[in-house]
Amino acid sequence: MTARDRDQGRDQGQGRDQERDDDYSATVLASHWIQGPASEIQPTPPDRVDGTVLRFGPGVTAAALAHRTLPVVQPPPAPRRPRLRRLRRHTLPALVVLCVLAFLAWQRPGPPLAVDAVTVTARPTALECDGTAHVVGVLATNGRGGTLTYRWVRSDGTASGVLTEVLGRGQDRARLHLRWTFEGAGHHAARAELRVLAPTPRTATARFTYDCP
Repeated sequence: MTARDRDQGRDQGQGRDQERDDDYSATVLASHWIQGPASEIQPTPPDRVDGTVLRFGPGVTAAALAHRTLPVVQPPPAPRRPRLRRLRRHTLPALVVLCVLAFLAWQRPGPPLAVDAVTVTARPTALECDGTAHVVGVLATNGRGGTLTYRWVRSDGTASGVLTEVLGRGQDRARLHLRWTFEGAGHHAARAELRVLAPTPRTATARFTYDCP
């Protein structure tokens, strides 16, 4: 065999090896290393699910996790309601009840209206010509609401009709007024009498003079 033949045989062997290498790259690399589009890659399902979805990476198998129990996360306990808030919640209804009871007790019927005392005064006590006397009667009561009936009687022989005065509950004073006017010359010792007719009969008198030369 000549040197030329040896070179040709060597070239042919290298060609066959190159063909084998090309075949390996076309088959092995295509099937094991070349990845397709991202849409064709299937997601790896979780190995175990307990309450929430857990995904484990490569190297963790289902057999290794078969007897593993995942901890269950408990929600934090609700905060206790402060005692002050509970007291406020119960205090308002209690105050309302107390106010209602106090109002009912205040409205409860008691003794009727009564007149304890009567005083009458005249101002001025000495009138001049064509003067007017202002006579005021003050009645002290027991503070119960009701109606007073009364009349004025004057020393000149005249008297008013029966008059009324309404008192509210808790009002323990009543003021009754009379105006008496004089005209012309003359002298008169005047007297104005207040007669309380009901609920408690009382009488009081005021005196003054009229002097016009």
